[in-house]
Amino acid sequence: MLEPLGVDEATFAVYHALLSHPDSTPEQIATLVDCSVADVHEFMDILRKLDLLVPTWTNPSAEHAVHPRVGLTSLAERRRTELNRLLGELREAEASAEVIAEQYNELLTARSSGDVEVLKGRANASRRIEELALKARDTFWVLAPAHIENIAEVADNSPDFDMLERGIKIKTVYLQSMAASKQAIEYASKMHRLGCEIRATPTLPMRLLIVDQEIAIMPMDPDSPTAGAVIHRTPAVVSVAIALFDAYWSRGTEMFDPDDRDDDAPLTPHEAEVLRLLAGGAKDEQVARLLGISLRTARRITANLSDRLDAASRFELGVAAAKRGWV
Repeated sequence: MLEPLGVDEATFAVYHALLSHPDSTPEQIATLVDCSVADVHEFMDILRKLDLLVPTWTNPSAEHAVHPRVGLTSLAERRRTELNRLLGELREAEASAEVIAEQYNELLTARSSGDVEVLKGRANASRRIEELALKARDTFWVLAPAHIENIAEVADNSPDFDMLERGIKIKTVYLQSMAASKQAIEYASKMHRLGCEIRATPTLPMRLLIVDQEIAIMPMDPDSPTAGAVIHRTPAVVSVAIALFDAYWSRGTEMFDPDDRDDDAPLTPHEAEVLRLLAGGAKDEQVARLLGISLRTARRITANLSDRLDAASRFELGVAAAKRGWV
């Protein structure tokens, strides 16, 4: 019963004998507990280390066994303090293990081939997908078999808004069940007004992201959203992913009327600055350099503005923008 305190059965037997026969010699204790004198001396050393056998105040050359209520209670408190210290060290070790695991995940990614990246865990996958979204140049296509609450969770801070602001063409296929959520519909409607093309189907096979028709991002395990993701750059795999997206896109139904896009919505900062520079006679190359964007992005923003204002030329674009008070 006392082993958690460091007192095994044999040591307790010597302790109990010393309590019951305080004036006994080690030889007499050995007879009482039926063991050798050498063993008794060993057990007494253990009791001294546990402060259960201490010098007698009135006679420092003599020793006595400490009363159990005092000795064992003190020993239990010491043991509790030690266990708390060990628990603290264990928590620190667990935190360190988590850091090491994260570093290992990053190492796994770093060791991946140029055509395939394996991202274990939702955090690693989300972080890498955000990086790829920031680097998108032209298009970002999505099959999103997300639950309604997951769609609603990202409504306020979706990175999709930033991509649309940069002129990236986004096409998304949702599940038709998202229509049951008012918040999800409001989010999708806002995306649509900003230029996102949205369709819905009754079912979707898995989550799929395609960046610039060059990168396909798929779940490591379609049945486990937290498992991570696999990023493919192999042309054959990307082609299959595009074919899968096209199949569901073609059978999907438009969630919103294409004519409902908000052409009177405020310009994004990039759009406003592009219009200002174009009105001042800047060429696409100058616009790209001054805004710190690629030439393709500058031209895409200009093309989107032309489509939005139904302008066939730079001149018509300038006139239409002036009529709206945008320049």
